[in-house]
Amino acid sequence: MPEIPNPVSMVPADIPVRLAARGIDVFVLAIVNGLLGQRIGFGFDWLLLAATLVIVYFTFSDAFLGATLGKFALRLRVYGPEGNPPTLSQSLRREAFILIGAIPFIGPLLALAVWAWIILSIRSSPIRQGKHDLLAGGTRVVRLRCSVSA
Repeated sequence: MPEIPNPVSMVPADIPVRLAARGIDVFVLAIVNGLLGQRIGFGFDWLLLAATLVIVYFTFSDAFLGATLGKFALRLRVYGPEGNPPTLSQSLRREAFILIGAIPFIGPLLALAVWAWIILSIRSSPIRQGKHDLLAGGTRVVRLRCSVSA
């Protein structure tokens, strides 16, 4: 279980670094899901399996590790409202919006609208909480500062 850092060493994560972390995660998942699709075919079962893999990856990584691979790489961590790692339920509620993109035909357009809504909400929040963070009970994404020892 991840350690809870000193609040002084945490700063709210801004949009560019959060998008960069998500980009790393999307790249990794695209490779895995592409290989999976080559193995089983790119049909409806692949779509269901790929969507399940994506939601499990984000939900379990945030809940049990405090970060995904992309967040780890950029020193980001997800915390629940009490300053602990988010619960599995909070993490699932926080990431549930990503399933919208798996809806056939209109999913990508709906996902784009939801992403815009989330980005605007992060931008307007002084502590950089998006609507998905608020729906999850108040989760936060923070960037850990490098600690310098004397």
